[in-house]
Amino acid sequence: MTIRERTEQWEEDYLSPFAAKSKNSKGRARQEAECDIRPVFQRDRDRIIHCKAFRRLKDKTQVFLSPEGDHYRTRLTHTLEVSQNARTIAKALRLNEELVEAIALGHDLGHTPFGHAGERALNRVCPLGFEHSEQSVRTVERLEKDGRGLNLTYEVIDGIRNHQTSGRPHTLEGKVVRLSDKIAYIHHDMDDAVRAGILTEMDVPQEIRDVLGSRPGDRLDCLIHDIITNSTDKNDIVMSERVEKAMQGIRRFMFENVYTNPLAKGEEVKAENLMETLYHHFMKNSDDMPEEFLNLLSEGEPKERVVCDYLGAMTDRFAIALYNDIYVPKSWQI
Repeated sequence: MTIRERTEQWEEDYLSPFAAKSKNSKGRARQEAECDIRPVFQRDRDRIIHCKAFRRLKDKTQVFLSPEGDHYRTRLTHTLEVSQNARTIAKALRLNEELVEAIALGHDLGHTPFGHAGERALNRVCPLGFEHSEQSVRTVERLEKDGRGLNLTYEVIDGIRNHQTSGRPHTLEGKVVRLSDKIAYIHHDMDDAVRAGILTEMDVPQEIRDVLGSRPGDRLDCLIHDIITNSTDKNDIVMSERVEKAMQGIRRFMFENVYTNPLAKGEEVKAENLMETLYHHFMKNSDDMPEEFLNLLSEGEPKERVVCDYLGAMTDRFAIALYNDIYVPKSWQI
């Protein structure tokens, strides 16, 4: 037996009967020879970590635009926290850790600069629409590797596509990531809001604190334990009614007090205007885009979609620098 085959046998012997097994994957869009060391989901995880879109996450906004401080989350640190939450749950439930890790690491690859502000701007101006979960899928299927994509397995792509609240993943591992994403952003966005002086822990309604706790670590521990306790030996990923209601309550609290707070979001109008302006510029001047995007146009991709591909792939810093280069007058040098 190869190392891969031994690992696949270990999955059969050890993982839950409800877990996704590597050797039972529905496969890839393009067939490939199997690796003698790594099962398919491990290969997918490795491909995601080594792709360019993953590296760009370090300079993309999570909630706070260009915060002055070293400890605010970015899209990359959010992704890592989602991955860690998901792996903790998957390990306890004897699910496929490599599958949840691959989904978690890839779920936000298509996110725009400036967080959801950038996403809203592109969705507003592009007649084809723009949604970051679908753009994440497009990133791994089409944009990476000079248009060849990463050729990931069905299960990983399904989990990436369905990681949002409205999603319906087809694997338990995808369901774990879907919940882990919410847990991560509730946890770290509250932590960042307290750090920024926007909230205090005592601002959280008492009925929520009574259930989830009054500290970030307590809430994280409560939510993860509740999922594990209520999902053990079940073909589903569920929470207790009491804890799920409290999680929905703190999520509403965050939307009302952080995600729409002028102190936290005051610069987002500028970010949206910047993205819309760049969109219109490249719709008129598409030849100014890099060669890899011009190749997509030559292959018949709609210009609106390719312009969104280019803008969506940018980091905050690159988008601002490009805008300044195009629209801000330069000093005259003799």
